[in-house]
Amino acid sequence: MEQDKFFMREAIRLSEQAVQKGNEPFAAVLVKDGDIVYTNENQIYTGSDPTFHAEAGLLRRFCTETGITDLREYTLYSSCEPCFMCCGAMVWTKLGRLVYGASDIDLCGLLGQKGAECCRIVFENSPWKPQVVSAVLREESLKVLSAYFKENSKG
Repeated sequence: MEQDKFFMREAIRLSEQAVQKGNEPFAAVLVKDGDIVYTNENQIYTGSDPTFHAEAGLLRRFCTETGITDLREYTLYSSCEPCFMCCGAMVWTKLGRLVYGASDIDLCGLLGQKGAECCRIVFENSPWKPQVVSAVLREESLKVLSAYFKENSKG
């Protein structure tokens, strides 16, 4: 659990960095054998790409740059529960483990919308099911999300 908190702190720090760069407060960290191997932030605004979420962007770039497409030995840390698209990317790359902070329900609550359990819905209905650990440093993640969405709308 301490190791999960350590890497989640990095994801949350990167989510704050994403905001400083003009994007939404989401970030992801990819870890193998206790080492960070790749990081990525949300880049939907700076990249002019509404699909460049932190997780999907990380998986796309990591696989392209390394040629590794089977990630069953990797853990992805996400500051917030990934969306349906990003969860789909985790299925196709056979991600071994996902750890996230705030849930989609938490995020949608801040936005005045109805949220979903994105990961559970996608993974239950998919041929590959990463291990999922939720709510790691949830309050810290919510603090960043809340600060951003008080001043900004979503996507």
